[in-house]
Amino acid sequence: MTIPPAPGSAPDSAPLSKQRAPLQHTAPGPRPRRTYTVTAQGLDGAVRTFETIAPALPLFDAAVSAIARGTLISTTRGPVAVEDLVPGMRLLTAERGPSPLLWIGSATLTPEAGSLVPRKPWLTRIMAEAFGMGRPLCDVLAGPGARLLSRQAGIEENTGGRRVLTPAHEMADGFGVIPVAPPAPVTVYHLGLRRHGTITAAGLEMETFHPGPGFERGLDAQQLAQFLSLFPHIRTPADFGTLAHLRLPLVTPHGRELA
Repeated sequence: MTIPPAPGSAPDSAPLSKQRAPLQHTAPGPRPRRTYTVTAQGLDGAVRTFETIAPALPLFDAAVSAIARGTLISTTRGPVAVEDLVPGMRLLTAERGPSPLLWIGSATLTPEAGSLVPRKPWLTRIMAEAFGMGRPLCDVLAGPGARLLSRQAGIEENTGGRRVLTPAHEMADGFGVIPVAPPAPVTVYHLGLRRHGTITAAGLEMETFHPGPGFERGLDAQQLAQFLSLFPHIRTPADFGTLAHLRLPLVTPHGRELA
């Protein structure tokens, strides 16, 4: 399945064969393009898998880059590796108990193009029990789009003492949480529910995907149409709903913040 371009615009996506070509980093020049893979349940209840090639905009990258292949996600069936999840499985959430998984986004990041900045760390390794017993249960490789539910020193007055969703890379301490730049390609994933919430990934409370309030203001009409086409269960930006928790922004390699 391919994603049609916005009406009246030049095609910005194209079908891809099952053999993926690695993304090459070039600078300066046109923005690099990345292959995004989606498996999702549409409004008609049917589950479909499709791939598209699109410019590697920060919002698009954040949608598919929370956790690396192999990470165990808590479900009603027990722990399941993220790559083995399928829409319809019920994930355990802290807010609403078991909730059906609707959307899985993924991409393969290469050392040359993971952060769009050569040789710069772009993943975060969280060592076993870095945050206490069973948190996490084993080493976890978090992507640039990952946020964890935590308490942040110095911002309690603004949050009323509540925990906030914090980018994983902001928690690096050089000991239990370490920025890394793997030497080989890494496949990363993000998960979407009907409503934003937190799931358990190897013992860590991690958010499901939400593009952030007002995200559409940072996209032109064609980019917005292409982004929404990645989500068969979404028709308008408002359909993403509200955030379950306060969260700190992601900062891209180019210094741009995503809500």
